[in-house]
Amino acid sequence: MAISTDSDAAVVAFDHMMIGFLKNRADVGQRLAAVLAADPELALAHCCQGYFYLMAYHQPFLPAARAAAGRAAALVGEATAREREHIAALNAWLKGDIDRTLAIWEAILRRHPHDSLALRLAHFANFWLGRAQDMAASIERVLPDWTADLPGYGAVLGCRCFALEEIGQYLAAEPDGRRAIELDAGDLWAAHAVAHVMEMQGRRLEGIDWLQTLSPRWQGGNNIQHHLWWHCALFHLEEGDFGRVLALYDQRFRDLSSPLTAAMPDLYIDVQNAASMLFRLQRQGVAVGARWEELADLAEQRIGDCLSAFTLPHWMMALAATGRSGAADRLLAAIRGASGPDRALLHDIALPVTEAVRAHGEGRFGDAVRLMRPVVGGMWRLGGSHAQQDVLEQLYLDAAVRGGQREDVRLLLQRVSGRRPIPPARAIGWAAAAHHIGV
Repeated sequence: MAISTDSDAAVVAFDHMMIGFLKNRADVGQRLAAVLAADPELALAHCCQGYFYLMAYHQPFLPAARAAAGRAAALVGEATAREREHIAALNAWLKGDIDRTLAIWEAILRRHPHDSLALRLAHFANFWLGRAQDMAASIERVLPDWTADLPGYGAVLGCRCFALEEIGQYLAAEPDGRRAIELDAGDLWAAHAVAHVMEMQGRRLEGIDWLQTLSPRWQGGNNIQHHLWWHCALFHLEEGDFGRVLALYDQRFRDLSSPLTAAMPDLYIDVQNAASMLFRLQRQGVAVGARWEELADLAEQRIGDCLSAFTLPHWMMALAATGRSGAADRLLAAIRGASGPDRALLHDIALPVTEAVRAHGEGRFGDAVRLMRPVVGGMWRLGGSHAQQDVLEQLYLDAAVRGGQREDVRLLLQRVSGRRPIPPARAIGWAAAAHHIGV
């Protein structure tokens, strides 16, 4: 596909950046800087810079994203039609119109099915909107135009594997993920997709072996490698190896000495990993020490930033676990006061779920059940995978069990039974309730 530059060096650098983006490399920012050094007037490069800022879901990055969009717009006269569409998509995203943004990306893909930038961004956005069916459909529409000889083919297969897993097509999903790993054993997203398949199917020992075997190839990867270690810890948790889970927490996915963690310790995916695992461990009676304190400190600093709806209840887990009631009040007030295009999602789903997390942490189990019951069917709108959303369902389950709400326990057991091929009695977070109810 044509890009608006006369610089051969810029073209090579742009391809290098795109491969880094598709392969979840940690140095994508440096690769983008190399593109701009080769051609400071390449509109699509400035557009990518704006995209990357927005993908962080970090409110302090918004001014930089707007500035990048402004630079791209100033160069639009030199841009191709496809690049102009990307700039329009960026501006729609900045305005909070993610549906318009997705529509533009899909329009690009209809004309340019090999536009891996639009493809991967649509995959990302649909995932964090909870739109698994759209995520799968986006890949299926372009797949006939992709062949193994094209750069980025493995990344497409990895995306397809994950999308199929999220819509429950586990047997169809896994071969694509494994094929992507055959093409590149360091493909973090493909490794992640297959791990999700194994998680949903209860293949714990196989999952541990899969991730540990591939882990030497993750060097140079971005924070997705932390999430892969989180998956490994989930498998160990199911095996009851809590000591190994804590070791992975401290040495892998929440290693505070890691340059990746130190660079942005409050990155949404890392916070979700940490908080959800501590909550799961505490449900099993494991003492987690002072690990909550570090997360609670970060939570206090992020109050008012509601860009990542799914992260909000995780922030509250840390505040509730450390008894920071004043900060919890401020977090809830910030969600109530949120405005803009996401207001309905924040008020209708994120707020009651986050309130329920607080109620659970304070031992008000009846309140937690009352808050969760009306919204449990809509929690998918917060985004996140089935494996990630499971912690919120476990919180509801725990509140229902401890509050004596037998019908809510039964409802939740039926939900998990309908989604996973393994019975609840085989999942550590659900087994006690399943045995008690007789499911």
